[in-house]
Amino acid sequence: MIYDGKEGDIINQYVIFTKVCNEQMKKYGRTRKAVMEAICICKDRNVLREYLSSKESEVVDIMMVLYDEEEIMRSYVESEVYDSKIDTARRMLSDGALSLDKVAEFSNLPIEVIRELSGELQPV
Repeated sequence: MIYDGKEGDIINQYVIFTKVCNEQMKKYGRTRKAVMEAICICKDRNVLREYLSSKESEVVDIMMVLYDEEEIMRSYVESEVYDSKIDTARRMLSDGALSLDKVAEFSNLPIEVIRELSGELQPV
């Protein structure tokens, strides 16, 4: 049975599986242990039991790949945000209208970073 709107349908079971995965991820981080615990819990609760029993290693592998991809994307976004802050701070510093403290405040960068950027912009 794929989907009939009742508790035991596959979509409902998948939703439960993802909730259990998220709970275990909060507990153990994005680790193989979190995935294994989620699989054990779901099999004990008869959630996707047949599928998880027959494809356990594949489920673990794909979940680990998904975790890795999410982490890579999160890291990329953080890097882009930081680079954008640096560019903004450089423009503010080159304008010369704001104090270093104000540039730090408006760019949300530490004052040490602003001082370093300011030093880079000074003529030698």
